[in-house]
Amino acid sequence: MTSATDTLPKTENATATDARPDIDPYPLSPYVAWAGNRNKDPILGVFRELFPTAGDALELASGAGLHVNYFAPHFPGVRFQPSDYDVDVFETIKAKRADAGNANVADPIRIDLTDPASWPAPEERLFDAIFVINIFQVAPVSIADGIAHLASRLLKPEGFVAIYGPFKLDGTYTTASNEAFDKEILAAGVTEWGLKDIRDLEKAAEPHAIVLKRRIDLPANNFILLFGEA
Repeated sequence: MTSATDTLPKTENATATDARPDIDPYPLSPYVAWAGNRNKDPILGVFRELFPTAGDALELASGAGLHVNYFAPHFPGVRFQPSDYDVDVFETIKAKRADAGNANVADPIRIDLTDPASWPAPEERLFDAIFVINIFQVAPVSIADGIAHLASRLLKPEGFVAIYGPFKLDGTYTTASNEAFDKEILAAGVTEWGLKDIRDLEKAAEPHAIVLKRRIDLPANNFILLFGEA
């Protein structure tokens, strides 16, 4: 990720019932907490159908650790590995783990999706599931290359990558509300911000033999994009 949000306030105090805070992609911001509390149950509903009863799951861009620590109790046989580019969030992830008593959540690790040297070694562990939530609104589409490259190294043969968020499709918005949301993001004037096109993610993944297998519609005009080995 870039350093565009390095100067943003580092707070986390929103709940699902609050009015939506101003858009702020810093992992510990009220906006990110609000969005996470809003989408965690719909995502969990899909993951209940997809996750194995036992295995390993890697979350990319874990941020404050809201999702990984919310999902973990529902999959006691799955070992969850949180990760993030920003090591400043690691203590928050650990604190949430302690509060939830999640023995199946590992210590967070640093992963830079642009730097393969920072990725886990495949000979140490492969993953049944790799997931990332709400990253592409504020990340360049080139990050999809890193996700697919990492997946080509770390996924088990029948494993999957789940990418959650709002997207465009074939250059068009899927809803008027997503168009309005995109215009709001773009108004910030940060180069890499804005909704990405599903087709561009597919193109980025193709050289790594990772392909889109399924698109799942979720509330609030978001999708889960399921990728896997070709």
